[in-house]
Amino acid sequence: MYREWAPDPAIAGRVTCVWTSLAVSAATQLVVPDGCVDLIWGPDGPHVAGPDTGPMPVRMRRGDRYTGVRFRPGSVGEVFGVPVEALRDARVPLDELGVLPDLTLRTMQETLAVRLREVPEPDPAAPAIAEALRTGRTVAQAAWELGLGERQLHRRSLRAFGYGPKTLQRVVRFQRALRLARRGTALAEVALASGYADQSHMANEVRRLAGVSLGGLLSR
Repeated sequence: MYREWAPDPAIAGRVTCVWTSLAVSAATQLVVPDGCVDLIWGPDGPHVAGPDTGPMPVRMRRGDRYTGVRFRPGSVGEVFGVPVEALRDARVPLDELGVLPDLTLRTMQETLAVRLREVPEPDPAAPAIAEALRTGRTVAQAAWELGLGERQLHRRSLRAFGYGPKTLQRVVRFQRALRLARRGTALAEVALASGYADQSHMANEVRRLAGVSLGGLLSR
């Protein structure tokens, strides 16, 4: 059972939601790349998750509860005391990062609001970078549109999202396809609207990122 709600206004500029997930039976939850970084409280305590470049299965026992704060893509910066690329494809216990030592589940939003005021603002161009890459342009085209050199785009993408622009493009394109498919859009239309060359290209990319077909994701 999963639900999410809006964060406190003090952190809403950089946090997209607060969420909770309760396992009503033993199962394996498949976490797929979404460009986000999450701070999560689980059975083993608080840890930081992401950003992912592939599927991350999570084994949940009946009664396991997870509660998390999800940062907007490109917005986490160095909130956790390390560059975001150091967290790529990782699950790191919060106490290993040496920040937010007094953070508890009850006080997390208030404490995060204080921390966000202490660290530099994220790259203001991050949303525009993600959007330029989502629309099917090549990395070179996106860089030109943004007024950046390709190397500069790579550096800024790595710093903001934790991976380079080619991986970012795959992730944001996949997430758009998933949203459209969940609305019931025909898969051929999903592929076209999401910037894939064709439906076969989309199917291959989805399997690389999620480990299952798009249909398999929709049935979960």
